[in-house]
Amino acid sequence: MAESSNHSIWPFNEAQRLLDRLKKQSETVRDVVFETGYGPSGLPHIGTFGEVVRTSMVRHAFSVLAPDRPCRLICFSDDMDGLRKVPGNVPQQDMLREHLNKPLMDIPDPFGKYESFGAHNNARLRKFLDRFGFEYEFASATEHYRSGRFDETLLKALAAYDDIMAIILPALGEERRRTYSPFLPVCSETGTVLMAQVVVQDSQAGTITYVHPDHGREVETPVTGGHCKLQWKADWAMRWVALGVDYEMSGKDLMDSVRQSSQICRALKGTPPEGFSYELFLDKNGSKISKSIGNGLTIEEWLRYAPPESLSLFMYQNPRRAKRLYFDVIPKTVDNYISHLNAFPNQTPDEQQANPVWHIHSGKPPLTSCPVNYSLLLSLAAASRAQDKAMLWGFIRHYKPDATPETYPLLDDLAGHAIIYAQDFITLHYTAPHDYDGGTQALESLKEHLIALPELPDADTIQTLLFELGKEVYGKPRLREWFGFLYQTLLGSSAGARFGTFIALYGVENTVTLIDRALSGELIQNNQVP
Repeated sequence: MAESSNHSIWPFNEAQRLLDRLKKQSETVRDVVFETGYGPSGLPHIGTFGEVVRTSMVRHAFSVLAPDRPCRLICFSDDMDGLRKVPGNVPQQDMLREHLNKPLMDIPDPFGKYESFGAHNNARLRKFLDRFGFEYEFASATEHYRSGRFDETLLKALAAYDDIMAIILPALGEERRRTYSPFLPVCSETGTVLMAQVVVQDSQAGTITYVHPDHGREVETPVTGGHCKLQWKADWAMRWVALGVDYEMSGKDLMDSVRQSSQICRALKGTPPEGFSYELFLDKNGSKISKSIGNGLTIEEWLRYAPPESLSLFMYQNPRRAKRLYFDVIPKTVDNYISHLNAFPNQTPDEQQANPVWHIHSGKPPLTSCPVNYSLLLSLAAASRAQDKAMLWGFIRHYKPDATPETYPLLDDLAGHAIIYAQDFITLHYTAPHDYDGGTQALESLKEHLIALPELPDADTIQTLLFELGKEVYGKPRLREWFGFLYQTLLGSSAGARFGTFIALYGVENTVTLIDRALSGELIQNNQVP
């Protein structure tokens, strides 16, 4: 692929920026390091997925542009952080409160499954990442601090103490400035991570002396070997230097933190990584999604209603644009995924690399197709009140006789999701045909035309019939109203999938029965209270 052929595709654009920078560096060729960070004070969430999947897309694009440069992804867990507050979604709240301010790896697991709370959340993170097939290296802050792997860079931070303070202090309030230190000592008596005033820094001895906040006495401690950890902005910069990080993404809300951490990185004689600032997700009301509030959508909820590839597509699309992350975005996202997947086999190599499914599947999307989109399945599930996939497959085989769950596994998966989504979210509210001027006669005419069709008409033939009849009933300028009338009287919704395709899938005979039920008033009796 020529370097400029897909310059507008953001993963390639990011990969090219990184490659251009590496070419300017005169250092010995080494592994290119991508990193994502995770705070394990809570359970993995949809933002964690978004950051890892997007970084993985850039990493794969980089491997295409520079196949001779080995690259790897480090998923780093900040599990030496002190627990500052108890998450509301975990058991044994009182027990956890007794261990506040201790490193997460030193707090008992409230679930009783692992040796610590941090270990439990790390296991959840790794299981979470493995579930989606990410290729990564897991790294623990506790292991890196306590094993001495960070010692060399920690000593650099101690030597640059005044420079770090000059970077951080202007952003702090007056009271916080008086006690701030980039080093957080770990109390040898209680094991808690202290926010203490540092009064002496001895870079020769590799120690700091701090005023213990509990008893006021001065205590000297090494900054190495896990006796201290860094405040997170300094910690972030230290990690970039120690691990040789070349690329890391972050949310738009961390732009100031990226700037300060980059300054600290330079103070440590390192080079800040290339970065990408992505927009945050919004809930259905346009407010920023918050883990603590619980607004928005969880990964588990998305995967209840759609396959994981659709969530990857949602993350791929417009990462620099704030997007609503709520249940109603799922059907359109799934249908977009199906469209991209269906188009892929007939595209040129450049077109394929511009196709989102190429990035979602690391260049190897499944060579399959899906003949029925998700919106149609939702309409079908709602209209038929299907309780299992077998019922939907009866309609699908009528529409496409050679289709089976084995030959179309994605369609089979979507059928199951569609039933659940329809049951949970689609509220049917039918309107009586006689509420529309000429509505009863219009449905009667539609019924007659459908009966007159040849056996097994295709979707385009039915759609043409609907257009022609709509022109007669409403006139060409009001065709939108005509289809709205059909959706509202026959499907109990204001809009839906392409109606001709729905009839071809549902079956002409079943649609005629549906019209009879609408004309008799039976469908009105099935209206659901929102």
